[in-house]
Amino acid sequence: GGIIGRLFREFAVTISVAVIASAAISLTLTPVMCALFLKQEGLHPKGRFNRGCEHVFEAALRVYDRGLTFVFRHQLSALMATLLLMLATGYLYTKIPKGFFPQQDTGFIFGELDIRQDASVAKTDKVRSEVVKLVMREPGVQGVFSYAGATPYNPAENTARIFWGLKPYGERTDTAEQIIQRLSKEVDNVVGAKFYMQVPQNITVGGRLSRTQYQYTLTDTDIDALNHWAPIIEAGMRKLPELQQVASDQQIAAAHLAIDVDRDAAARLGLSADLIDETLYDAFGQRQVATIYTATNQYKVVLEVEPQFQNDSNLLSEIYVSAPSGAQVPLSTIAHFASKSEPLLISHQGIFPAVTLSFNLAPGVSLGEAVGAIQSMTERLRVPPTLNTAFEGTAQAFQASLSSMPLLLAAAILVVYIVLGVLYESYIHPITILSALPSAGVGALLMLMLLHYELSMIAIVGVILLIGIVKKNAIMMIDFALQAERIEGKSPQEAIHQACLLRFRPIMMTTFAALFGAVPIAFGTGGGAELRQPLGVAIIGGLLVSQWLTLYTTPVIYLYLERLSRWLGHGHRRSRVAAALGGETSAEEKRAAE
Repeated sequence: GGIIGRLFREFAVTISVAVIASAAISLTLTPVMCALFLKQEGLHPKGRFNRGCEHVFEAALRVYDRGLTFVFRHQLSALMATLLLMLATGYLYTKIPKGFFPQQDTGFIFGELDIRQDASVAKTDKVRSEVVKLVMREPGVQGVFSYAGATPYNPAENTARIFWGLKPYGERTDTAEQIIQRLSKEVDNVVGAKFYMQVPQNITVGGRLSRTQYQYTLTDTDIDALNHWAPIIEAGMRKLPELQQVASDQQIAAAHLAIDVDRDAAARLGLSADLIDETLYDAFGQRQVATIYTATNQYKVVLEVEPQFQNDSNLLSEIYVSAPSGAQVPLSTIAHFASKSEPLLISHQGIFPAVTLSFNLAPGVSLGEAVGAIQSMTERLRVPPTLNTAFEGTAQAFQASLSSMPLLLAAAILVVYIVLGVLYESYIHPITILSALPSAGVGALLMLMLLHYELSMIAIVGVILLIGIVKKNAIMMIDFALQAERIEGKSPQEAIHQACLLRFRPIMMTTFAALFGAVPIAFGTGGGAELRQPLGVAIIGGLLVSQWLTLYTTPVIYLYLERLSRWLGHGHRRSRVAAALGGETSAEEKRAAE
């Protein structure tokens, strides 16, 4: 479900349609093309390039033949190496950093500026202007848009949001992440400013726009307990080296001036609560009292006191309320002023009060490592059971994908086993084909780790493609070997040896075709290349490593499973089929039948 389901559904539909089209072409058009264009051997002389390629191929085939002969002499060692390869795949899977989607340079950066909780809009706007000047000095920045103050898209008066676009990818030397790291150090010098930045991604999960990219949300029915634990967990997250720019949307310490009106005294003077409220709004609100029209524009006239009276709470005693009788009553004679701290805003998730702690990843750290570090830190703090903690947005989708992906892969492998079992009428030899899968995984994981890539959703797509390619190679060998055994009566070793040599050419052709097809994906640059590169790297690594491993390990697995099949009683059937078809049984077959 969710974004992961949509991504894999698109991938599955594309691959399924391509396979169906390929099957139709292979069964119809390809035979016709062969009849038209295949040349009879010896009828047309081969060119120099053709002869050179044939020499290279024949040399590689001779090397492979000698290697096969060596492996057949040391079958037990080859079997143990295959088992170790399976263990290595599992070990590499546990060690490789795991991520959700690769971090892209989209050419756009979003920043949220936070200052003191008691700051006015004017103060916020002044700091915003200073930060915008720092942003504009960056050589890679093309344009900036920003605003300050509370709006439907901005939480409070003490925050400002800044959006800036970068120059095209080829016109700048720094990536978006490098610009963020440099700006973070420069904005630290702005007094009273906390500036959080992130690079918006093409694929995002969740609609919550937080200060930084990933969210960790705390909820509790008791708001006092929530306000107590949120700063403690935030401080713990700030100490984690895997995280950067840890931020909280908790704002509960805003300076608040409470005006307590003595209603009895006000009533004796003929002052109502509405009249007092209107007087205060006239002084400090945004009451529009007129509009000035000119030839080309219009201007709003706003009623307020002079700016020097707006920033000092002691000057409230200078405010006078006009009584119905015309008397000017000092506000201080009918009201008491008290300063205290109050929440600037209270966020909710569902019906419960919530605090969202957001964070960015430190350079070189994967999302899986960050999630594990936060969970371990929360366990060490021993938070009360009433405090619920959960990752949201991209981090939550990452957790869900980790839990469901192994199950889905296991289900897919089970279906493949059933289909292969029906095709070969065997419970054993589908295992021979599936035994090639760990070699695909170890090559992909090794290449990803060597080039410092995470095991992301895109890399997993590459691993799934590798599974198909490696299974295809094994199927070509096993299919021929089974036919040679059942129809020609060859021994298992003779059959699989001949199958490996005859299928070496198509295996190499399809492998190099897939390898060269993945090169532009792995090494291409430009905007958004980060999203594609793990796919190409996984395919190249898997092909370079798994190809040669399967060419040697699959025959050994075939021989051992063939012995197991005979031990279970299926060897007699093969001999009878060979005899019925007129095939010659080998001496080994005769001994097995006897």
